[in-house]
Amino acid sequence: MEPAESLSAALAALTFADLTIDETTGRIVDAVAQWGTGQGWRVYRRAPSVVTLPPPMDRQHSVLDVACARPDGPPLAIEVDHTNRRRTVDKLLAEARAGRVPIWVRWGTGGFSPPPAPVAMVTVEVTRRGKLNSRGHQRPAPTHSPVLGGVAAGAPEEITFPLDPPPEPG
Repeated sequence: MEPAESLSAALAALTFADLTIDETTGRIVDAVAQWGTGQGWRVYRRAPSVVTLPPPMDRQHSVLDVACARPDGPPLAIEVDHTNRRRTVDKLLAEARAGRVPIWVRWGTGGFSPPPAPVAMVTVEVTRRGKLNSRGHQRPAPTHSPVLGGVAAGAPEEITFPLDPPPEPG
């Protein structure tokens, strides 16, 4: 199985609820790193990229969200984004030219445009409620009142007419 297919299968099981954009990205990066470790590879977070930063910081290198060193193949260069940034595509294409396998993990509510080859895309669809993101997380059903004598507690009682006055205390 190709790395992008394997990563996609691993991320399909990822669930979370009510996370901000940064928390969502962090949770996905954690899952990617865990996947790489589970493959038996050396995993590096915020690994140096072959791409330098724009001036005036052009003596420093950009970073990859995750890089994986594999004994059985070229290294993986993995970026995790919720936006469609041209800079990310350019960085991953540069990584491919340097002999790395580029994977772009895109997350969001859908409508992902595929990147140019050889960049592989893994998508993680989420639902958004306000500014919070969730994935595959079902909120628990509300607690219902117990059923007493065949009638749910709190349910209206059957009323018959004519109404009799309540008995006198006595």
